[in-house]
Amino acid sequence: MNFAKAQELTRTDVKRAFIVLQARFTIVPGPAHFWGYDTLNDIMNACVIMHNMTVENERGTDIEDLNDDESDENPRVIPSFERTIGIMEFNQNHHRIRNRETHSQLQNDLIEHLWKNQGSRRDM
Repeated sequence: MNFAKAQELTRTDVKRAFIVLQARFTIVPGPAHFWGYDTLNDIMNACVIMHNMTVENERGTDIEDLNDDESDENPRVIPSFERTIGIMEFNQNHHRIRNRETHSQLQNDLIEHLWKNQGSRRDM
């Protein structure tokens, strides 16, 4: 096999992998573009790990053979039609969370919730 053919096959494999990740994890085609290279690297690694864990978990159940016909240009992907947040809503949520006052209030609410539900744990 010559170099050009090997490169074409590798490119096709990478393309298929991104199609699968984009269909399974909505962060890949959308909000992930807002972060820098290092964060994107972490996001993609996390998506690949979670995908592999899901595939491994599904083994032995009703999973199709992943080595389908090599000439198939696009892998079989079942898209999700669940509503995902839009970019504008994502940005608003992101800025709200980054707000110091909101962050402090969320921390205080969490502490209050834990105290209410778990108490001081002195009785342990």
